[in-house]
Amino acid sequence: MHSPHSALRQQIKKLIVEALSLEGTQPGEIGDDEPLFDDGLGLDSVDALELVVVFEKHFGIRIDGQAINPEDFATVSSLARMIDKLSSEGESAAS
Repeated sequence: MHSPHSALRQQIKKLIVEALSLEGTQPGEIGDDEPLFDDGLGLDSVDALELVVVFEKHFGIRIDGQAINPEDFATVSSLARMIDKLSSEGESAAS
């Protein structure tokens, strides 16, 4: 059985590959807990900023640049937790 974040993690992987034009990388090749920076996928701070913009637009969330926690961007799983949390906060603020 898939976890609630399974579909979200797949979306995140697809957005990473498309937004950053990762030629030769398929979304399914990115592990949920694989490091996205340094020795992992090799992303850098410019990539992180691009992802913030893409995630905000795609998921309708607001990621405060001053409050970005590097651990939130460490893996696809940590990104899914952050996006889920921000989505929930946005929904409760809108009610």
